[in-house]
This record gives sequence, C-alpha cells and structure tokens, in this order.
Amino acid sequence: MSSSDGVSETRDQSRQRRKSRNTSLLVLAAGFLLFCAAAGTLYYALRPVTLRVAVGPPGSDDQKLIQALAQGFDLDRSRVRLSPIVTDGAVESLALLGAGKADLAVARGDLNMPGEAQIVAIVRQNFVVLWSASRPSDKGSRRKPALKINTIDDLAGHRVGVIGKTPANVALLRVILTESGVDPDKVAITQFGINQIAELAREANLDAYLAVGPLDSKITAEALAATARTRGEPKFLPIDVSDAIAQKHPLYESEEIPGSIFNPKPAWPDDKVDTVSVNHLIVARKALSETTVAAFARQLFAIRQALANQVPGAAHIKKPDTDKDAELPVHRGAAAYIDGTERTFLDRYGDYFWFVLLLLSALGSAGAWLRHFMKRDEREETTIDRGKMLTMISKVRTAQSAEELLAMQREVDAMIRETLACYDDDAIEEEDLSAFELVLALFNHAVVERRAEMDGSAPELARLRAR
Repeated sequence: MSSSDGVSETRDQSRQRRKSRNTSLLVLAAGFLLFCAAAGTLYYALRPVTLRVAVGPPGSDDQKLIQALAQGFDLDRSRVRLSPIVTDGAVESLALLGAGKADLAVARGDLNMPGEAQIVAIVRQNFVVLWSASRPSDKGSRRKPALKINTIDDLAGHRVGVIGKTPANVALLRVILTESGVDPDKVAITQFGINQIAELAREANLDAYLAVGPLDSKITAEALAATARTRGEPKFLPIDVSDAIAQKHPLYESEEIPGSIFNPKPAWPDDKVDTVSVNHLIVARKALSETTVAAFARQLFAIRQALANQVPGAAHIKKPDTDKDAELPVHRGAAAYIDGTERTFLDRYGDYFWFVLLLLSALGSAGAWLRHFMKRDEREETTIDRGKMLTMISKVRTAQSAEELLAMQREVDAMIRETLACYDDDAIEEEDLSAFELVLALFNHAVVERRAEMDGSAPELARLRAR
C-alpha cells in the first residue's frame, strides 16, 4: 500500500467519525429545541386561567353562587378558576366589565349592557309577578272587602310597591304599563329593598305589588304571604300583552305562571297567568379567549347539579340560545361548547407547531449561512493552498535533488493539516475536500515519478506512468 493510499484511508476514517459526531450533536440539539417548544406550548395551553367575576350585592344569591363555583373549581383543579369581585349590585358589576376590570359579570339581561358584553350562561329566568290586594274590612262589617284592582288597566291613579331597589324593575313596570295602554306617569311607584318585606306589607297606601324573580323565589313567596296577612288574598294581574312586549322588546319573553305555584291551598294563583320574564345572565367580554370561555362553560354546566344542594340557585343555570339574531349575542366560546363545535388541541395550536417548525428551519438556515460567511477566510486559504500545490507539481517535475522534493512535501504536509482543520471547523464542505484530495494525489504521483527518474529506476517509472 502506498503512503498516499494510507493517508487517504486515515482521512476517510477521520471524516466519518467527525460526520457521525456532528450528526449526533445536530440531532440532539434539534430534539432539545423541539422538546422545549412542545413543553412551552403545552404549559401555555394547560396552565390554569383565573377569571375575575364581578357580582353583587354582598350576601345575595348571585354572590353565593359565584363563591360556590369558585370553591368548586378550585377543589376540582379546573383549568379555569374564578376570582370574585363583590360589588354593590349588577350596575356596578357591568361597569367593571365595560372598563375591563372584570372578565365576567352577573346581571339581568335588561340592564344597560356594555357594548362588548356577550352571554355565557343563563343563571335563572326571572318572572314578573304582579298582584293586588283588598284592604282590611272595617270592624263590625259583614261585607267582604272589594278588590280595588282587577286588571292592569285599573292601576292608573294608584300606587304600586316594587320589590328591589334596582331601576330595572321600575323600567320593566313602565314597559308593561305602556304596552297595556296605561300612562306610566299616572301610576305612583315606591321601591322597597328585599329586606323591607314587612314594611311593604304594612304600607296602607299601596294598591298593588310587583316582584321579579324565579318562580321559587323566597322573596316573592314572603311578599305574597306578608301582603295576604295584612291586605287579604292576592289577586294576580295577568299581563295580556306579554306577546306584544316580547316582540317589541327582545330582551323580554312571554311566559305563563302555573297555577298553585306559590301556594296549594288556597291556590295562588288559582289558574295560569300570562306574564313576561327576563333572564339573569353571566356575561363575558367579547375579547375574552374563545378557548377560555368554552372551558368555563363546560366546567359550569358540569358542576351545577353538584352545587344544587349547596346553592339552590345553581339548579336554574341553563344554556342560552345560540341564535345569532338574538338581542344579546352568545360568546363564541360558549356557543362552540353548546353547539359542539369546539376546536381540538391540534385545531387550536396546530398553526403554532407549524410556525415553530418553520422558525427552527429558518434559524437553522440562517445559522448555516452565518457560519459559512464567517468561515470565508478559511475557505479562501484552502483554495490558495490548493493552487500552490498545483504550482508545486510543476516544480516537482523539475526538482534537482531529494532535499528539494522533501522540502516541498513538508510544505504540502502543512497544507494538509490546515485543510483538515478547516474541514473539522466546518469551513469547507465535502466537495472542497474532494478537490483538495485530487490535487494531493497528483502531487504525490509527481513526487514518486520524479524520485524514480532521479534514482534511474526506469522500470518503476514506466509502471507509474502506466497507471
């Protein structure tokens, strides 16, 4: 085996080892980057999200419900957690939502909603209960007291006691009066807090009463019982124009109060009564993430039955109608959950994975170009050395002594070391190294020929030239 063949074989083995080592390092680096990207994406997708919920007033059923939901979500280690913000009432809750200081709010649907408020769930359906009562009969009178108010038309010139301090109840009563053909300005309205039922029942100047709440509301039941004790059995006033109200005011719905719902004996009411209802809602900011709202809705409807014994109002929670023509639109996240069109993990984050892969590819290409650019001086030196070696081949053929040949071989050895160092440093590619090997082989061949000529070894020279 010639010396050039041995050098070439050793060089090939070294090259294969370097290539294997570089490939392993690249695979390891790429795997580490992909792992970090996947872990970061997974952490971002699965980390708990805390939503601020504005609810009030303190001690209300709404506040108790949200507090129970927050505790339930914490115990279940749910993806969405709740942070209640207790307010003085629904008006303040909606103001915080509109100002971006809350993510969710609990309020009636007929309040002045912020422009970006959208429905997530219906907490309950509030029914309007409107009734009148007879005054107590005078002592010694055998006549049954006559009812002063038999229909809504009779309310003109009389006074109505409204339970609840919210202005929404007064606004709703005025809508009912207007649509019934009664001038609202001819009806005096007095509001009472939900803790003023006894005062309401003792007020002798009141001729009718209005409550707005679910049909199993304790407040409505207490008000009916209290007024019955002081003013006689209630006379329920039907809202005959409920259909017209629902058509003109989409936030309200036409409903019926079932007979005996408030009392079995005597039956209160004795037959079904036409009325209107308004939904009590959980609303969210439109800008809130679709994924987050869908997760919250899923958790809410999964836990509501479990909370029914702890918070009776939880049993009333229901899904909203996803009709796009509704006065208040449903949040796209809640609609996706209700309609079963939620996007999967890959649907939501597939674009991010592709983006990461493209980014890694771009970074790799940019890194390779930068490395190639920074190694340009070494590549130029290799090219210069290759040119010098080609020039030496001509000098070898005219060399006059063995010392002269040896000096040129030593100079070429130095070039080989520099070229291999450049290859190890990734300054030159396989093609550059192959071109260098070709020139080196020509140089070695020229040296052997010249030595044979100088030694007078003609047969050896003929054999070399025949190759």
